[in-house]
Amino acid sequence: MGAMSRRIIIASVAAGVVAVAAAAGGYVYWNNKEQARLDLAARSSADHFASAWSQKDVQNITYAGQPASKVAASFKSTTSGLGSAPAKVTVTSLTRDGDKASGKLSVVWNVAEGTTWPYQMPINLQRTDKDAWAVVATDKASMWAPGLSAKAKLVATRTSGARGEILDRNGVPIVTVGKVYDVAIDPGRASEQTVAELEKLVKEPAGSLVAKLSAAKTSGSKGAIPVVTLRSAPFQDLKPQLDALIGVVYPSRQQPLASIARPLLGSFGPVTAETVKNGKGRYVAGDYAGIGGLQGQYNDVLGGAAGIRVTSSDKPGVPLVEKPSTDGKPLTLTLDTKTQKAAEAALVGTGAVPSALVAVDVTTGDLLAVASAPEGGMNRALLSRYAPGSTLKVATTYSLLSKGMSPEKPVACPPSIKIEGTTMVNYEHESGGILPFSTDFAMSCNTAFVGVSQTMGASDMHDGALALGIGAPWDKHLGLDGVFEGSVPVATSKTEKATSAFGQGRTEVSPAALAVMGASVARGTYIEPALIKSPAVAGADRAPKPLDAKAASELRTLMRLVVTSGTAKGVLTSVPGGPVFGKTGTAEYGTSKPLATHAWFVGWQGNVAFAVLVEDGKSGASVAGPIAAKFLVDLQH
Repeated sequence: MGAMSRRIIIASVAAGVVAVAAAAGGYVYWNNKEQARLDLAARSSADHFASAWSQKDVQNITYAGQPASKVAASFKSTTSGLGSAPAKVTVTSLTRDGDKASGKLSVVWNVAEGTTWPYQMPINLQRTDKDAWAVVATDKASMWAPGLSAKAKLVATRTSGARGEILDRNGVPIVTVGKVYDVAIDPGRASEQTVAELEKLVKEPAGSLVAKLSAAKTSGSKGAIPVVTLRSAPFQDLKPQLDALIGVVYPSRQQPLASIARPLLGSFGPVTAETVKNGKGRYVAGDYAGIGGLQGQYNDVLGGAAGIRVTSSDKPGVPLVEKPSTDGKPLTLTLDTKTQKAAEAALVGTGAVPSALVAVDVTTGDLLAVASAPEGGMNRALLSRYAPGSTLKVATTYSLLSKGMSPEKPVACPPSIKIEGTTMVNYEHESGGILPFSTDFAMSCNTAFVGVSQTMGASDMHDGALALGIGAPWDKHLGLDGVFEGSVPVATSKTEKATSAFGQGRTEVSPAALAVMGASVARGTYIEPALIKSPAVAGADRAPKPLDAKAASELRTLMRLVVTSGTAKGVLTSVPGGPVFGKTGTAEYGTSKPLATHAWFVGWQGNVAFAVLVEDGKSGASVAGPIAAKFLVDLQH
């Protein structure tokens, strides 16, 4: 078939360039055109095989010694355990000796983000026709990785370090590891009747799981269909019914579980397809990660970095390449476990009614409790938006007092008052005649505030609220996305000045925003609130911003009157400990007749300021006030 002279075809190959090398590093072309043609054909076949390997499709290659189908099956069997890891294969050397050629391949697997597995493999070629060369295939040893048997299988395994703890302000863990049960459907054993029963048991929409079972049976999928993950206590309650459902499985595993503040902290579970897609290589299907809340937002901190280990079935315990995982770091919050538990216990009585309680350390501005109910619902304590109702009279009053108004100034409290054609009334159409403004505040007279609002500038309400923290940009520095800091827009009409004065119109707050307001009045300065102690949140400015000292002092006196002789009289007067200061609020919303209302209470005792919200509560005094009282009582035990 040709001369049997030994020829160096390739000494080195760089970035897709195949060259005939000489000792001087350039190209050497032999005068004999026949020899050059043979060299080129061998070189082309070697490059074709390297390219096919890189594309993970070695079926369409000419082989000697083994059929192409067997070689392709061997490749798939050996490398499928590496998943979607891309490979780059190039020919680094090739020597022809007559009708045979041999050389080296450079193989680089990108087994994970930033982790490669490089090695070299031999390549042998045999001339089968004038210009045709075949890759010599063997089943005596692996063609795909060095030192392995032909039947060896490669496996890339992701490894994880210890997840970082979430700690309260005193270093007490508030997320601990516990047992959960992943309830799922085995499509090979379950029937539609069984799955319909499961829907009722776990409160899934009728037909939703049956549709998933039908789709799995149609596609021939044998993989378990995830349904719900249950903690140990609710699982034990359902276990007798689950045991009776053939084809329903519930393997257990350990995972981090929040013991308190679940709406704030989020959860931990299997990553979604969207998480994998947006994770920039951090996640793969089957990973577990924080979902929602602080666990989701701080997953990079808590989760550390995944490692990777490639092993073979020949020697399962011996890594062929390994990148160690790194442990996660702790996330330390400003929350106080005792205060958080007292807040959550106070909300228990609201049942399924959405409610929230936020507590703030008066001295530091730190959030001590962020409680939302129901337990599995949204983090309404920080993220929600509500009209503040009469609790915003605190900000209105601060603005008035800081501009020289006396608490003893007589202000009329008529049953109703009309501004620009809009009639505004008091709660349950109460009236009090002409009273000192301090009494109007304590009794929460809407019409008195509507009247004095007409003496205020368009921006006075906005500026007064802002000085107390409502609308200040602390939401960007709290360390959690989506937090609402409140909004009191500059008034654009007399009507808007009137409605803003008693917390209606376009005014909006979160429970946290009102708690921040209460703490500002209590200490006499505005301090940006904090939720995360470490790692530090960028951009935070926690320097105290002094309030008007005289106005703040007078306002504290007025808020004490609310409890001793005003709308909250008898609700919090018997709470043990120091004096309680506060303001009730009943905020109207919607379009029903009569309008629906939310109930509020904002105030402080000692060093703890707080705000309570109960959706659809009749009034702040009758609904939110008792919850505040229970919170303060529990806090002292």
